[in-house]
Amino acid sequence: MTNEWKHLLENCKLCPVECGANRLENAGACGVSGLHIAKYYLHPFEEPCISFKNGSGTVFFTGCNLRCAFCQNYEVSRAERGKAITPQELADIFKALEAMGAENVSLVTPSHLIAYLLPAFEIYKPKIPVVYNSSGYEKIDALKRIDPFIDVYLPDMKFYSPTLSKRYLGKENYFDVASEAVEFMANSKPLKMTDDGKMLSGCIVRHLVMPLCTADTKAILKWFKRSLPSDTYLSLMSQYTPFGKIDGMPELSRPITAREYNAALDTADELGITNLFTQERKSSNEKYIPEWDY
Repeated sequence: MTNEWKHLLENCKLCPVECGANRLENAGACGVSGLHIAKYYLHPFEEPCISFKNGSGTVFFTGCNLRCAFCQNYEVSRAERGKAITPQELADIFKALEAMGAENVSLVTPSHLIAYLLPAFEIYKPKIPVVYNSSGYEKIDALKRIDPFIDVYLPDMKFYSPTLSKRYLGKENYFDVASEAVEFMANSKPLKMTDDGKMLSGCIVRHLVMPLCTADTKAILKWFKRSLPSDTYLSLMSQYTPFGKIDGMPELSRPITAREYNAALDTADELGITNLFTQERKSSNEKYIPEWDY
């Protein structure tokens, strides 16, 4: 890594946690110091305009600035596994994914690694769209640094309620931070699609419907409708699968019901949200969780 980006890691405040760790030497609140990945491959189970025909060239990074109790990628987000690589090796992965026929390069949970991504992009900028696949818990100034290299934003909007955010994510301020970040993302990339339905530029906001959270989902959808550009897509996900560290949270011990998901769909319809991706409830299944390589 060049000295140009090292200063971002010496007193790390790349993400909203602002832990101040010297991540050149020690792990931060995200659980990692350097650049680590758990897997890269052609992922067929993203939204149709992202996976498209050949699959999304997905790179799963290790570590996370949230502490989602129900995380399906728990081992990776908690940095219990992963392989250390350099920005040069990441640039080589971009090239490898292109050679494999990837429709795009998708960076999964990248916000705490921006200081490593920037030199990788300086080495090689993919010729296919770059997707920023994020929890939504981001700082605007960090997003501005990476924005010139991003074509599609794919953020989560997890919870509206501070109470739910604190219980499930460990971050009471999640919505306040994420809503500002997602508005930046949605306004940054106007929608561009190929004639046959591949997204070249734009923003898709994901919301995972959770057990006993119908009121919170409705609040998120109302925010989406009033706050984001009309060409922003919503991905309304039914795939919640009991996983992670949910001891003491009995309400999370089951998938969502048909009634809960239908309530979300009805709200989207009532609000006139037409740029919408939905899921079948059978998507709640551990078989969709990747097998990690490192």
